[in-house]
Amino acid sequence: MLHIIQNDPEVPPGNIIDNLEQLEQPYFLHHPYLGETLPDLRDITAMIVMGGAMGANDDKLHPFLTELKLLIRRVVEHGRPYLGICLGGQLLAAACGGRVVSNRWEELGTLEVNLTAAGKYDRLFAGLEGSFTTFQWHHDSFDIPPDAVLLASSPACQHQAFRIGACAWGTQFHPEVTEEIIRDWCDWTPATGTRVEELVARWRTVQKNYHGIALRLLGNFLGAAKLTGSSGIASVG
Repeated sequence: MLHIIQNDPEVPPGNIIDNLEQLEQPYFLHHPYLGETLPDLRDITAMIVMGGAMGANDDKLHPFLTELKLLIRRVVEHGRPYLGICLGGQLLAAACGGRVVSNRWEELGTLEVNLTAAGKYDRLFAGLEGSFTTFQWHHDSFDIPPDAVLLASSPACQHQAFRIGACAWGTQFHPEVTEEIIRDWCDWTPATGTRVEELVARWRTVQKNYHGIALRLLGNFLGAAKLTGSSGIASVG
């Protein structure tokens, strides 16, 4: 079964849920910040871990992060497909021996990401152009763990995506956002609140292409996990 971990009430899975329902792909959604139990490794066919306002090393403030990083490590060790988005990617890095650094390579808004030579041949990005549209909202960033492969970069953030092992991926960018989510995140920081219409307007100009990319990434991930929803993905572009 596909399991999705939501770490923060204000960072929901967004269009991932819409796309999974469109593809008729079953899933379980977990909310550990509410005290819900994390899934048992034996029940996990694949796992997606979402972002959050906390840092990957904020275990004292959010004790569930310790257990979650242990689970992520076990998922990787057992070769279960994993996709970590923003904080989820940072948690993957931390669980596998990489550093997560605060207030480095910060990005906000709709920005382009460039695939590395390895990324152009990676199955998570199959069907995408070498440069594609993303939405960014991060202050922390990950170092690439030992033995991992850098898959994507941007001018402002060197580490946008990596893979460790055959099928565990971490991204710094957000493929899941909707306009509602962007507006909610702008409320977090007064400085961005004054730019909300600018941020939304820029995202709207690429919205159709953005959603196609998000659907393609999800379909590629489901394909790696051999889950049924991947069969319903159309080509992008």
